[in-house]
Amino acid sequence: MTEETRPSGPAMWRGMLGRCPNCGRGRLFAGFLRICPRCAACGEELGRYRAADGPAFATISIVGLLLIPILGWSFVALRPDPLLLALILTVSVTALTLIVLRLTKGAWVGYLWSMNEMDEGA
Repeated sequence: MTEETRPSGPAMWRGMLGRCPNCGRGRLFAGFLRICPRCAACGEELGRYRAADGPAFATISIVGLLLIPILGWSFVALRPDPLLLALILTVSVTALTLIVLRLTKGAWVGYLWSMNEMDEGA
């Protein structure tokens, strides 16, 4: 059996943009984080690529690293009282998490597609 080669770089980039990792034209997401069962453009079966906890772990790591400069800047430049600092952190964590989680999940599914790591079922 010959295995087809699927480049992971373009597949991950297409996934980050919310596009099908195969063709780059169809939508990857059916909702905010739910993967489309099939690509409308090329018919690739995308629902079999389960991202599981990988994107959540990557998002926690990335947001944690991005919050360090945000916290340092807001504390030094603004010198807010504790309640305002908590509000700044809450808004920052929420916005960053929502943005980074979708990007990470798209890239993760693109990587799974490129490695042909689909869920075989239980």
